[in-house]
Amino acid sequence: MCVQMKRSVPFMACVFLSCVGFFFTGLSSAADLIEPVGKVEKVASGFQFTEGPAWSGETLYFTDIPATTINQLQSDETIVAFTTDSKHSNGIVFAGGRMLACQMDGQVVQYDPASGKATVLADRFEGRRFNAPNDLTVDAEGGIYFTDPLFRAPMPLPQGGQYCYYIPNVPKGETAEVIRVTEDLAAPNGIGLSPDGKSLYVCPSRQSKMLVYEVLGAGKLSEPKTFCTLKQPAGQTDTGADGITLDVKGNVYITSDLGVQIFTPEGQFAGVVAFPEKPANVCFGGGDWKTMYVTARTSLYRVAMPIAGLH
Repeated sequence: MCVQMKRSVPFMACVFLSCVGFFFTGLSSAADLIEPVGKVEKVASGFQFTEGPAWSGETLYFTDIPATTINQLQSDETIVAFTTDSKHSNGIVFAGGRMLACQMDGQVVQYDPASGKATVLADRFEGRRFNAPNDLTVDAEGGIYFTDPLFRAPMPLPQGGQYCYYIPNVPKGETAEVIRVTEDLAAPNGIGLSPDGKSLYVCPSRQSKMLVYEVLGAGKLSEPKTFCTLKQPAGQTDTGADGITLDVKGNVYITSDLGVQIFTPEGQFAGVVAFPEKPANVCFGGGDWKTMYVTARTSLYRVAMPIAGLH
């Protein structure tokens, strides 16, 4: 159900921002950097807090959390509301013909793209509601890994800590038994799987060290290792991440205080793309999957990149 949005704040379409897409070339050799092949563009603005960009294969969806809205970017660059009752949806992913989302009001859901209706897949663990599901990724079996930090959660935390969980993909009509797959973490936020599905990246918001787990089986993880340490703003030492995405070569793109920081599969720094506003989340889309879309506070941005995103 797509409702045309009426905006009190006008949005800006395709504003070129040549001064903000830069790399810290002093931190890595130029040959090792992954650089944009175009300029950063502001696609739309005037939102409350943008999050959860996801490419459906045809168009981009993204959330405006305080407005309880999931937006859809049309081919003519207009924005329509997919739903205005999103239960504070945050991360979205399209996988296996499904539109899946984390609703920060306490559940992971599947949306019907035609009607906008949400079906709850999981809303509790050991009889207690989740804190506030934040972001998610899907494995080859259709199982869902998701993060459950403290943002917008009731206090004290319903789960008593901040964890990641796994929802097995079960036949329609059956109830999946949710599995807790990590220990208590410092605000687990962005989450993503490597192209081969053997590594799960979890990026906390309240520490500079990003984590990687070996996937031992569906919903079974090794102990975590440090994948990389984020570059820090001047005068700060332990700022963390928000959303993440990967490209087809396994490079990891992490939104941070400095912009979208990029790391190789080995955890080596490969550059950072900066934006006029602090980015919250990131995905790839477009016909060739080489357009990087970034939600950043009040706006939606995009920039052409040299490597296609993982899809």
